Formats: sequence, structure tokens, C-alpha cells
Amino acid sequence: MMIAKVIVDVPAMQTDRPFDYLVPEHYQDIIKPGVRVIVPFGPRNLQGFVIAIEAKTEVKKLKPIQKLLDVEPILNEELLQLGQWVTEQTLSYQISSFQAMLPAALKAKYEKEIILVNREEFSTLSQNLKPLFQESDRINWTDVEDEPDFVRAIQKDLKIGLLEVDYVVKAKGKKKTHRVLSINISKDEAERLVSSLPSQAGRQKEVIEYFILNDMQEVSRIDLKERLRATDSPIKTLIDKGILVEKNVEIYRDPYSHREFKRTSSLQLTEEQTNAISPILSSIESNQHQTYLLYGVTGSGKTEVYLQSIEEVLKKGQQAIVLVPEISLTPQMVERFKGRFGSSVAVLHSGLSVGEKYDEWRKIYRKEVNVVVGARSAIFAPFENIGIIIIDEEHESSYKQEENPRYHARDVAIYRGQYHRCPVVLGSATPTLESFARAKKGVYHLLTLSKRMHEREMPKVDIIDMREELRTGNRSMFSEVLFEKLQDRLAKGEQTVLFLNRRGYSTFIMCRDCGFVVNCTECDISLTYHRSQNLVKCHYCGHEERAPSTCPSCHSEHIRFFGTGTQKVEEEIGKLLPEARVIRMDVDTTSKKGSHEKLLTAFGEGKADILLGTQMIAKGLDFPKVTLVGVLTADTMLHLPDLRSSEKTFQLLTQVSGRAGRHDLPGEVVIQTYTPEHYSIQLASGHNYNDFYHQEMIMRKVHQYPPFYFMTLITVSHPEITKVVGVTEKISSYMRTHLSSKSIVLGPAASPIPRIKNRYRYQCMIKYKDEPRLKHVLREVLDHYQREIGQDLQITVDMNPYMMM
Repeated sequence: MMIAKVIVDVPAMQTDRPFDYLVPEHYQDIIKPGVRVIVPFGPRNLQGFVIAIEAKTEVKKLKPIQKLLDVEPILNEELLQLGQWVTEQTLSYQISSFQAMLPAALKAKYEKEIILVNREEFSTLSQNLKPLFQESDRINWTDVEDEPDFVRAIQKDLKIGLLEVDYVVKAKGKKKTHRVLSINISKDEAERLVSSLPSQAGRQKEVIEYFILNDMQEVSRIDLKERLRATDSPIKTLIDKGILVEKNVEIYRDPYSHREFKRTSSLQLTEEQTNAISPILSSIESNQHQTYLLYGVTGSGKTEVYLQSIEEVLKKGQQAIVLVPEISLTPQMVERFKGRFGSSVAVLHSGLSVGEKYDEWRKIYRKEVNVVVGARSAIFAPFENIGIIIIDEEHESSYKQEENPRYHARDVAIYRGQYHRCPVVLGSATPTLESFARAKKGVYHLLTLSKRMHEREMPKVDIIDMREELRTGNRSMFSEVLFEKLQDRLAKGEQTVLFLNRRGYSTFIMCRDCGFVVNCTECDISLTYHRSQNLVKCHYCGHEERAPSTCPSCHSEHIRFFGTGTQKVEEEIGKLLPEARVIRMDVDTTSKKGSHEKLLTAFGEGKADILLGTQMIAKGLDFPKVTLVGVLTADTMLHLPDLRSSEKTFQLLTQVSGRAGRHDLPGEVVIQTYTPEHYSIQLASGHNYNDFYHQEMIMRKVHQYPPFYFMTLITVSHPEITKVVGVTEKISSYMRTHLSSKSIVLGPAASPIPRIKNRYRYQCMIKYKDEPRLKHVLREVLDHYQREIGQDLQITVDMNPYMMM
């Protein structure tokens, strides 16, 4: 007897354990750990992952596995172990961890069907249901769920056993195929056939001659029709005669098929680069795990170090994972890797369709590629012989997943690095304080690139106090200095990047008479104005409404837009510099597939003078003609209730400044701010990471924040405020009594955004240095509230929060 231990697709505490199922006779030698199966679970059929096969069980009455979804395991032994580890580290459910490792196409979707149990009892069905079951014994639930009369009749007939409900699992990922033709006779026979065919069969002759001329190789039906300008008729006749054979062949959806990548070869390394790469190469050579922090100023040639390290790994027949932040997964970045390693690179990012992601994932799974370049989830690439893992821009907060399982890609990378005994390289011009502190302590190995390539100067930075501009009567969003420099660049034919730290036209709408602000009806947050549609939208729950022309509170007409959005800046440029050609990049202009690439290509080809955008233009861009970078609002992030607000501001300003003067032309940066005295802005203007690190570490130590303390954030939400406050109070006091006296428990307190989607939110924060019992105590809390969690209560635990909002 073979028993499969299965984790079922129900993310709940009671089901977060393996269930035993009998492996049917016909699956005995096929089912292995790591495959997905369909199993009966209560009244329905669910998808699950087999995590182990055993010979005996404690369970008296076993149900058999109903269906096998994979012939080969889609999770190998290492990924099954990794799933367990992620579950423990993030206090999530095992099913969530396994699902996070797979492309969306492999995540099952359930459809409900209503079945007529016995055709002979058709006459006893409710009258209004008979027409639905006239032709078939099954109907789809979605066809009837909105018709109350049908639903009532179905409920009645379900009760007396005439009907039953079936849950059908539908897989989303479809393989893409095309029809391919091959010739079923020898070349000699084909030549004889051509000469014997009558003149009216001229089209058939052309088709056979095509095969003879092309050495009898197979061809896709579409290509053949295009090349010969033929119809389906002669092809069909030849298939019917058995001369041609047609079959469906799988093809990959290649998101980069329309582009040619020029092959590049290794560059000569500078002395600094050679010193930085040596320890990495010796780790690769000796198969030893070590975490390296590659701290290199913008433009210092970190990418070349990555590329040459990967070359060494590929020579050993091993594989490489490269993570880059979603927003810097630019066509330029892809080009660098595809140019060096050609078709052995798979690319995974959110701009791809579900099908394209599925195909890229399958290339990795089938070992058809050796390098994967991708955003956060690419860390789970199903490679089996990893030789290096690289995380570029390691300070980026997008490496932390903000829903379950709340993993950080860096932690997963280090876990996999230890498993495969290979180096992990974290690269950044502005590393997180945690990583830099670990490097200083010797936990990570610090590698430094302090100079730009070819000894180029760092750009000169001007800080402009916008309060002074207002005092001198300049009400424009451009300071005089920035405006003069913009005119100068236009005159010289050079390019400018203008950076704005937000999207939309204006931040919020406020009445100047009574102070009323237009807020979301379901969240405690102001609505953002989008001019092109004249709408105000909530960026949390998606609620939108028409922008008011008079104040809803006092009916005054003095209702105005406050703040600055990309659309507003674009309009202002149009008024002040009508000759300037502007490309705007924000969430609105890049939501269409491929638009990101089109806009950047146009800018690279010199079709615009100014690239105006939000955070997505802060990283990874490298254009020779960009000599000016303007930051319009440097302080937007400084005033957020977030312990990392100064760090994020410093990182962003340093990264944006790094876009200027990367080639032969010298670069300049203008930073506009209302708080020019803040140390993060002052030190970013001098590209001075070391001083920033020391200053910020003092602040973190005083306030008992990371990296001096670990943090865990517990957030409770519910539609009733009294319930939220009561539960958070109980959790906070339970934590105080069950954790050591050295841990600091703060709360209960309202979350920075106290209501989202009509749910009130409260939180409790724990700061600790060493708390071995923490996870156990948190599990007890989640267990205690388990029954209520499904009903309306939500409790989320974030072990290392990056988002405090």
C-alpha cells in the first residue's frame, strides 16, 4: 500500500498539515513528492501538493487520489524543503509557500458545476430547471448563480438528492501550439509525383516542390501558406492522400522574439573590479557559500562584475539567478544579459502575460536555459545546480513580498546559497543599513567599487530651497536654476531626466474656504486627482468618482488641486518650453504591455528632450546624452510615518542623481526641496553614503530600530472598531506576559492608515534582540483566533516589516 501525504489548497490553520491519501494502483509508480494532484476533501475536489510517499498510515478509512496533474514533480526536493522553511520563517501556510514558487499559469482555478444525478429522474426535477438539463447532465454554476429562482430550485433539488455539486479544477496555463506539416514520402517519390501530377493540380505541385527545395524539412502550416500565397485546399488534399502529415507542435511565447540582441564580449576590468571579483571567483571555484556585499557607486561597473562571475559559473556547467527590482527590469538590463549569454537566458517579470511567464518558467524547468533574470519571485527558479545568486539594487523594498508568504528574496537567496554551496552577491550603491552593518561585522564580505568607470566625475549637485523661491515670488514648480539649466540643455541638444516622486495630476483636492479634503468613502485617505479622466481615485481600494466642481461641505467654488503630479508637470513644461519634446513615464502611461520599452527606446533614440517620470525612471537607465537630472520634490517620502523614510529618501536621490553624466558628457543634478537642511538630502547631494550610514545608525540606535533590534508587526483589521481595539489589546497584553522582559511591545495603536476598504486597522509592534519563543507565541495567538479569522477578523504577522502603513 502506498500512502501520499498531501498539502491541500485550503489556506487555513486547521488544514495546514499533510493529509493521507491512498495512491491508486494505476498511479503507483508515477506519483512522486512534488507533483500536484486532485483529491476529495469534504464535499469537494481540491488541488494539493504531494510532499512525501509512505508505506503506512494511522488513518482507518483512506480516500484515493482522484487525478494526477503533473507527470513529473514541479517542485524538486530542494524546493519542497524551501517551502517548509519559508512557512516557518513567515508564519504562513504551507500551501501559500508552495503556490508562491509557481507561475500564475500553474495555480488552479475551481469551477462549480451542478450535476443531474440520474437521467431517469429527469421528470421529477423542478419545472424551471428542466430546460437547463434538457441537453446535458451538467450545467455551469456561473450560468445560474445570478438567477434567484434557479438558485432556489437547485437548493430544493439538491436537498432531495436529484442534483449534486461538483468542483472542477481548471488549469490556467495552456501550452501554445502551432500546426506543422511534414512530407510522408521520400525525395525520389516526391520528384516522381511532381512530374506525374496533372496541370490542374499546379498548387499541389508547388507545395511538394517547396519540400524538395528545402531538403524535405518540416514547416509550419501558416509559414507555408504565406510563402506560397496558397490556400488551405491543396494542403488539405495532400493530407487526405497521405502525402503530407500534420501535427500540433508546442512553441514558446517569446516576449523578446521581435528583437535582435547584439552579442557582446567581456570588457577589460579595472583594478577595483578585479579586486572585487577575485573573492567571488574563488568561492565559485571551491564551491563555498559566502554572502558578498558589492558596494559600488552608481556607474562603477557592478554589472560587468556580475556578467563575468556568471561566465565562470556557466563554464562549470552550473546555473545563475539574477534578481533585479521590478522597475529596473528595463529593456537595457535584459539586453546586457541577452547580449552576453544569448538564448540561455530566461526573463521573468510582471510585464509578461500569464502564458509568456509560464513558457519562461518551463524553459528553466526543462533545463533549456542556464541564467534567469527576474524580479522577486525568480528566486524560486527550479534550477538544480546553482553556481551563483546575484541581487542587484539589494536595498530595494520590492524584494519583500507584502502578502502571504511575507518572505524577503534576500533571505531566500542566502538559504538557497547555503544549500547549493555557492556565493550570493548583494549589489548596491546605497545598501540597506542592515546589510552594511552585517558587512561591517563580517557576517557578509564587503567588496567596494568607489570610482566610476574611466574615472568619470560624479555629477555636481545643487540643492534648491523652494521656500526661498516662493519668497522671491516664483510660484512655478521649476526653480530659476533648474529652468535655466533646462533651457541650456535644449539649446545644446542634450537630454534631461525630471523625476517626481508620485503619480497622477494632483495629490489631493481641498476647499480653500472650509478646508474640506475629498477623502475615500471606504478608506481614511485622500483621493488622488487624475486629470485626463477628471476623476478622483483611491490608490488603496480602487474606488473612483467624478471630481467635484464645488465643495461638498460648504458649496464654495474655491475647491483646488494641491500637490504636483506628472500630468501637471507635463502641462507646465508645455507652457514654459513649448519647443521641448517630453516623454512621460508613470503608472498611467506604462500600463499597456510593452509601453515601458517603447517609451525608453524612443528616448534613447533621441526622439525627446525630457524624460519625465516617477520612481520607475530612478534606476537602471543609462543614456549617453543625459547630462541633467532634476528632482522636483525631494521631500515627499521624508514625512511618511516610516522608520526608513530618511534611508529611502537618501537612496532614491542618490540613485536618480546617478542617471546623469554616465558617459563622456559631464552631468549635473538639481534637487528641489522644502527641507534642504535634512541630513539625508545634504549627504545625498555629496554622494556620501558612509556619513549617511553613521548619522542614520545613531538615530536607529536611539529609537531602538533595526539593525539594532529586530521588529515584528501584528496588524488586526475588522469592520467594527470596538472589535479591532479589543483584539489588539488582548494580543498586546498576551505578548507582554509571554515574551522576555528585554523585548519591547508597543501598542495597541491605530495603523497609520486607520481604515481601508471599510475595515478598521490597529497594530502592535514588537522590538527584540533575541527572542527564541517569539514564533511559538505568535502561533499560539493565531491558533487562538483561528475560528474568527475566517469570519471577518484578519490578523497579519509581518516578521520584518518594510511597509509600516
